[in-house]
Amino acid sequence: MMKLSIVLPTYNQEKLLGRCLDSLLDQELSEDEYEIIIVNDSSTDNTLDIANTYAGKYKHIKVITRENGGAGAARNTGMDIAAGEYIHFVDPDDYVTRNCYKYLLKLATDLNPEILCFQHEKTRSGNEVTPVKDHQEGINNPEMYSGKEFIAKFKYHNEVWWYLINRKFLVESGIRFIEGKWMEDVILTPTIFLECRKLCYCSIDVYRHVIMPNSAMTSKEPSHYNKLIQDIEDATYVFDKLLQKISGNDPETKACRDRIKSKQESMVFFMLVRLMKSNLPVNSFKTKLNGFKAINAYPLNNFIGKDYNGFGFKFLTYVFNKEQLIAPFMNTFRFLYRPAMQIYSLF
Repeated sequence: MMKLSIVLPTYNQEKLLGRCLDSLLDQELSEDEYEIIIVNDSSTDNTLDIANTYAGKYKHIKVITRENGGAGAARNTGMDIAAGEYIHFVDPDDYVTRNCYKYLLKLATDLNPEILCFQHEKTRSGNEVTPVKDHQEGINNPEMYSGKEFIAKFKYHNEVWWYLINRKFLVESGIRFIEGKWMEDVILTPTIFLECRKLCYCSIDVYRHVIMPNSAMTSKEPSHYNKLIQDIEDATYVFDKLLQKISGNDPETKACRDRIKSKQESMVFFMLVRLMKSNLPVNSFKTKLNGFKAINAYPLNNFIGKDYNGFGFKFLTYVFNKEQLIAPFMNTFRFLYRPAMQIYSLF
């Protein structure tokens, strides 16, 4: 029986795809137990050649090429053809630890969760081999929650690569990634968690997220940066719909709603931060804030709390909550920031 489908959306990753695939293959599982679905999003480099080379060697690797539509569309394509009991969405510039899936699938078989969460670490080195913790320790004492309870208790991660999803549960929920926009992880994770009745969290060391200087979330290329600002704004309105679905006044429901509200306001906060670093007109924030007021996402009354509480957050929140301060603050920041970045780029 096919236990796991690993969906790998890939665009122009010729330098890192091999390392990712090698880690996915370094597992004590038979080829009948899992599949690797590489969704080539119309790459223009040698990504497809590399993918086909691996597929020629390993029968459980499938390569699908689709018209370029972004990570969300590529993940949906992989999800549609996946045959495993569980799905893991992996990014091609990241990698997993040796033999991690054996232990994850044992837990999945024993506990049958709809979502199975695990540990990850971040690294900035593209070639560093991070020491792997003992997976066996992570099998002991897994914690069980509903998705709503988990959100209420913990600052969850936005990304989809830190958990497996039961494929039947995902398909029957009807939830899919948004297409043509960034922030698809940010939206899907709380949406699917709120539908989850049985979530398992374990301490198995699984994933290495590599911080890349020109990734989708860190690139400073102007057109990309400005699109990201718009997509963050759009996601803020999606969160309003999520909040409307969370009903009840018990402590758990209230804590869940508070965290989702904090996440929504965090998008307003980080959109404003990106706006002040962008080449968009400074006064463009005014129209955006008027829209956020209509859905009670501004002023930022719920942002500072357990999840965001450092001095920098508090200072910028104070500025952003004073509309009359935003324009002069952003103008001053741009006056200082852009020359500094030009000097930095020379080195």
